[in-house]
Amino acid sequence: MKNPFAAPWRTLGLCIACLAMLALSPLHAADKQLRIGTLAPKNSLYHRQLLEVGEVWRAAQGGNAKYLVYPDGSQGGEAELARRMRIGQLQGALISVVGLREIEPSVAALQNLPLLFRSWDEVDYVREKMRPAMEKKFLDKGFVVLAWGDSGWVRFFSKEAALRPGDYKRMKFFAWGSEADQQEIMKSLGYTPVPLETTDILPAIQTGMINVVPSTPYFALASQIYSTAPHMLEINWAPIVGALVVTQKAWNDMSPQAQQAVRVAGEKAGVEIRAKARQEVEDAVNAMKKRGLVVNQPNAEQMREWNELADKLYPRIRGTMVPAETFDEVFVHLKTYRAGKGK
Repeated sequence: MKNPFAAPWRTLGLCIACLAMLALSPLHAADKQLRIGTLAPKNSLYHRQLLEVGEVWRAAQGGNAKYLVYPDGSQGGEAELARRMRIGQLQGALISVVGLREIEPSVAALQNLPLLFRSWDEVDYVREKMRPAMEKKFLDKGFVVLAWGDSGWVRFFSKEAALRPGDYKRMKFFAWGSEADQQEIMKSLGYTPVPLETTDILPAIQTGMINVVPSTPYFALASQIYSTAPHMLEINWAPIVGALVVTQKAWNDMSPQAQQAVRVAGEKAGVEIRAKARQEVEDAVNAMKKRGLVVNQPNAEQMREWNELADKLYPRIRGTMVPAETFDEVFVHLKTYRAGKGK
């Protein structure tokens, strides 16, 4: 006697098998998403470059591939963006060293050495010398670097005029919440850091929770920080360096054609960001000056005090904020570069 349930079970089994095959089919594989987070403002240079890279990826990937960019820190601060990539909520991010060092600490050498770099040429030289090894370190941590960029020099925006390092000891500094080592160093030298996220800066300075914000001119203009902190110290404290990274899983999920296209688009985006962002530094300062920004220029004696402060900071930074080996490597590359330039 035939089992009356045999046919229905066979049918159900075939349906399950078909669904499993569909789940692995090229059509499903093409239906992918890349979700990219960044603190960069919407419609800014950085946001536009991300959108261009995304269009290249989407066209090369084909199918129903979707590309989403979350600007304005809507997915959290930079440490949070790194965390979201690790757990798969985001597939990539355009972030500065603050977020990148959550993945690979050695990258801090490009940003966390105050008054070390004298020009963008020096920054470019050191970055390119260190780039292959650094990108390998990111890959070992599960991330692919698609582009390197920067967004200007850090300058100090404060409510009151300040020219000397000692002038800032009576003020309260914005500090990245994730950079505990930096906060401890600041405290040991008599400064007062207040750990916050980027989205908290403007209300904090408006209410007096902080009095000074280390920021690039572009960000100070875009976020309106300068309207409450209208004094800027014209000193190139440190470059803000960043990169566009995607998770290795997202990279491996791309077709070979998409990988090649994104590599090219990412490199192009990096060149565009670096060139235009550096020009926007001066444009931003000029725009803010027209709206009331006061630019304070330290004299030679005051500049000597700033350089002395930097010299005191380096031994504290080495091995804490910047791994010792990478710290030493930066100084070797700079020495070579300056020797070649006769400086």
